[in-house]
Amino acid sequence: MDASPEMLDYIKAMSNPDRLRIIGLLSQERATRAEIAARLNLSVKDSLTHLGFLEFVGAVSQTDGVYMLNNDKLELLAREKLGEEHPSFIPSEGLDERAKKILKAHLNPDGSIRQIPAPPKLQVVLNYLVQFFEFNTNYTEKEVNAILKRFNEDTAGLRRDLVDANLLARISDGSRYWRVNEDSK
Repeated sequence: MDASPEMLDYIKAMSNPDRLRIIGLLSQERATRAEIAARLNLSVKDSLTHLGFLEFVGAVSQTDGVYMLNNDKLELLAREKLGEEHPSFIPSEGLDERAKKILKAHLNPDGSIRQIPAPPKLQVVLNYLVQFFEFNTNYTEKEVNAILKRFNEDTAGLRRDLVDANLLARISDGSRYWRVNEDSK
């Protein structure tokens, strides 16, 4: 997960029941720390800790010891952070709908593999990977691994899967790999 520290702090602030109760109280009226502690049956220390954190993330503000909800900041955080569109991988237009769906489900937005699927879906991911290898080019095992590492840490498994699927061929000692031509399959 690639969340910003501000977003993580916001989520942490909103995930505590006592802090949510404080926000609920302050959404109805302004209050001092002592009033908040008394009305919510919190210790002075706990109320101070929670209010300090809520103030840190910008959910509440205080003037002369009176706390108030910072509606503008809460709305901004919710709109900007929680309402963000999460990017997803956009497959090539030339693919059929099934292949597009499989790639979207198993690839990260940057095209790396989030999860290696089981057969038969694996074939779609392998067809995607093989396009990063040139025809008429010899690759060492190290070069194949370097290409595959961009997509997933399991380079040995993906390399083996590409060979087993007859998308890459290799010399038996693994010293040379190449992309298999469509007409030689």
